[in-house]
Amino acid sequence: MKYLIILGDGMADEPIASLGGKTPLQAASTPTMDLLASKGRCGLLHTVPDGYEPGSEIAHLSLLGYDVPKVFEGRGSLEAASMGIPILKNEMAMRCNLICIEDGKIKNHSAGHISDGEAKELIAYLNKELGSDKVTFYPGVSYRHLLIVKGGNKSLSCTPPHNVPGTPWKDVLVKPETAEAQETADLLNDLIIRSQELLENHPINVKRAAEGKDKANSIWPWSAGYRPQMETLLETYDFRNGAVISAVDLIKGIGAYAGLRIINVEGATGLSDTNYEGKAQATIEALRENDFVFLHIEASDEAGHDGNAELKKKTIEYLEERAVKPIYEEVSKWKDDPVTIAILPDHPTFCRTRTHSNQAVPFLIYRPGEKADDVKKYDEESCKSGSYGELYGAEFMNELTQTSAIKVSYRRWKSQMKKKLSGGSSHS
Repeated sequence: MKYLIILGDGMADEPIASLGGKTPLQAASTPTMDLLASKGRCGLLHTVPDGYEPGSEIAHLSLLGYDVPKVFEGRGSLEAASMGIPILKNEMAMRCNLICIEDGKIKNHSAGHISDGEAKELIAYLNKELGSDKVTFYPGVSYRHLLIVKGGNKSLSCTPPHNVPGTPWKDVLVKPETAEAQETADLLNDLIIRSQELLENHPINVKRAAEGKDKANSIWPWSAGYRPQMETLLETYDFRNGAVISAVDLIKGIGAYAGLRIINVEGATGLSDTNYEGKAQATIEALRENDFVFLHIEASDEAGHDGNAELKKKTIEYLEERAVKPIYEEVSKWKDDPVTIAILPDHPTFCRTRTHSNQAVPFLIYRPGEKADDVKKYDEESCKSGSYGELYGAEFMNELTQTSAIKVSYRRWKSQMKKKLSGGSSHS
């Protein structure tokens, strides 16, 4: 048996008036996903443990079966793995966004989805002006970049910029969680302020403003950590090999630490214009050679962060028609090498708030030859009646692979969540 996870990042949502009181997933035309739901089994998955923000880094580690409190060391170190940048023992890595600030407030987390070429030039400029023997900037994709601080203290309270659109940037600067981290917090806040002075009138931003585009006029570092220690999925679930397909450095970095081969697809952007067909074909080819393939498509999450419900609906339909359908049509022919298919988001991204939620996400698992439950449509509401019920973290991979590799911490988490839902008390 082979295993495929198709993940539509941030695909889940809440009912939206402009979509007739439906979620984007309910409003979208998804005949293949509905078919897989009707032929498989469904449920809800809690991907965010108590005490953690519902970021993609947390949700992905969780749904892939990792003990988040044990392995999580921030987004930066994960993205560095994708970029081929080694994290040394005395180094702290951070995600470093290029963002747009307007009238003293964070307008968006993505600098208007700045292009790779523009961003690369700006990051090189910042590294020249702000880099030192202690601080180094590395370019990534679009607005997503990397900051390495030698000797940095990770005991920091950092605000992800996608969580606070419309907020005065001075209200959400880096704060130390311990006295020892004060020096690192001061350094990072100084870099933010100096980046604004350098970027505001940079020729790229002057040109973007003239074209009616958002400026990339500030950096925003967040999610600090050191090099993580992670077992591979190959060790945990006894896969011979595996692969990850994504446009996003975070996901590719998680894949690298998980022991998966990173497959890059030309034209994969992380937005609604991504190369769905190329990703679908790469997935099919990867499944011919690997026991496990993780296909990640970012577009729905970005549409949610933009608050664009109609675009989010379209991205789900693009995922359906241009990826899920051709993949299923091909692998359903593989009678001698059957493929178990799971479809889910990592977390909801609400168009109303333009940010992530920690609510449970709908999932389906289609296993050839397995008896189906009564769910006929794949969406947030329909999956509530699925036969899997509610799963927590590593339980998803255990069910997908039919193993018992569950971690003790997730049993504790599940117990705590049930106590909360029943009105009891718990602590993390």
